[in-house]
Amino acid sequence: MLSKFDELKLLAQCALGDDRRAFGTLVEAYQSEIRRFFLNLTFGDASLSDDLAQETFIKAYTSIRSFKGLSKFSTWLYRIAYNEFYSYSRKRHEERLLEGFQEDHSELLGSYEDSSNSRLDINTALMALNATERTVVTLYYIQDVPIKKITEITELPEGTIKSHLSRARTKMAQVLKQ
Repeated sequence: MLSKFDELKLLAQCALGDDRRAFGTLVEAYQSEIRRFFLNLTFGDASLSDDLAQETFIKAYTSIRSFKGLSKFSTWLYRIAYNEFYSYSRKRHEERLLEGFQEDHSELLGSYEDSSNSRLDINTALMALNATERTVVTLYYIQDVPIKKITEITELPEGTIKSHLSRARTKMAQVLKQ
């Protein structure tokens, strides 16, 4: 991980000098975090995660001059990633697919019970969540992002994020009990 000073230096080089090497260093520092974020949101689809991460970094590079430093660079980058995922989701109508998974878990659970003796994978539990709940759970539990930072990334109030986390825990527990 980069020190604050190194990060600021690289950001200045990118914004003022259009330094691609400096941005490359930033990409190297954050690519695994952003990719892991997308892997959790896309149920482990590595190809899609790579594409979304690449789009995120392209948008970050083209918008680097708009970064005002009011938040951490990582928060700003997660916000771009969050917007990129939702843009993709809207295009693919993912919400309708997820609602279908939520309505009928029995078929999905039956195949897992047969193959793994009632042991469910985290991706199966995440499928029970809507896109917003899945994003909040991924940021909070998997990426270890504090709630205050999640509010900056998602632009949702803190109470709403806590509600999403509570509902998500309940839904995931129900799926895992079955």
